[in-house]
Amino acid sequence: MGRPLWFVAGAGVGVYAAARARRAAESLTADGLRDRLRGWQVGARLFADEVHQGRTERETELREQLGLRPHGLPELTTTDTMKDH
Repeated sequence: MGRPLWFVAGAGVGVYAAARARRAAESLTADGLRDRLRGWQVGARLFADEVHQGRTERETELREQLGLRPHGLPELTTTDTMKDH
């Protein structure tokens, strides 16, 4: 029973190696390289969007903690509005 087991294991490894070799060959074609480049571009864009969103959220938190409004304008209080009248 040992030889059939080794035969099946060898055939499985051969099929796996052939599939990996085919994928590697396809990734080195012009279309494969273009797809890989597009994937990196999408990943970089998603990363930049996440960083921007995190920076915006943190800036909002800091402005709330410091009592600032967007664009650095101080909030109006009721005493400020009463002085105008």
